Amino acid sequence: MKRLSDDLTVSPQLPLEAIDEIAKAGYKTIICNRPDDEDPGQPSFAEISAKAEAAGIKAIFQPVVSGNVTDADADAFAANLADAAKPIFAYCRTGTRCTILWSLAKAGALPVQDIIKSASDAGYDMSPLLPRIAARA
Repeated sequence: MKRLSDDLTVSPQLPLEAIDEIAKAGYKTIICNRPDDEDPGQPSFAEISAKAEAAGIKAIFQPVVSGNVTDADADAFAANLADAAKPIFAYCRTGTRCTILWSLAKAGALPVQDIIKSASDAGYDMSPLLPRIAARA
């Protein structure tokens, strides 16, 4: 689990058994940025959603293809961040896709260098995206 902001923590694939702990930690929303069946054996979003609902957490399915994060994906993620109950826990295969989405979604709302630093502090190098983040700002 890597905290990008007070409102958002990202992680690699979320195992079903972790959802109760996420609820106990106070998270109100889970965002899945992984398409179903991206890897064999990963829990489906339906399984994640059912377990999250049982734990009192809203689950949002916003699948994004790895290596192909579009501006529309970032805009949708920004809308999810704005509308969802906080704090939010987002996951994908490694957490990188979620971090890219957050970085692009925050363009214009945060200084570019603050976005890059927050991602770096969480262990994600978003410096290659600097021109794209700056262009969205």
